Amino acid sequence: VQLQASGGGLVQPGGSLRLSCSASGSTLSSYGVGWFRQAPGKEREFVAARRKNAPGTYYADSVKGRFTISRDNANNRVYLQMNNLRPEDTAVYYCAAAGPGNPISSAYFRSSTYLYWGQGTEVTVSS
Repeated sequence: VQLQASGGGLVQPGGSLRLSCSASGSTLSSYGVGWFRQAPGKEREFVAARRKNAPGTYYADSVKGRFTISRDNANNRVYLQMNNLRPEDTAVYYCAAAGPGNPISSAYFRSSTYLYWGQGTEVTVSS
């Protein structure tokens, strides 16, 4: 499966963005999906994930209550709605799809669970 992330940009603190991850080559609903981010000089970190079978969704503590991951199976997409953005949310955001099977909940927080990665979209939160 090939993934492509889009929707990043420059936004003021407190603003919102919706990232989109489109898939080709396979049906995204067959995979667990996740979003990760990497800020300059930092390691890639988990943001949010959704199991292939709802309602399992997972969030990093730093984004809980502000970000929402959702699926659009009709259009083979996954979204990350980001509200109340903060400067510390500035990073390159990557979407990813997990390997076959049904990983346990804790596995969704690990980048090693994901076999397919998009190219990343940059989000900058600044006034």
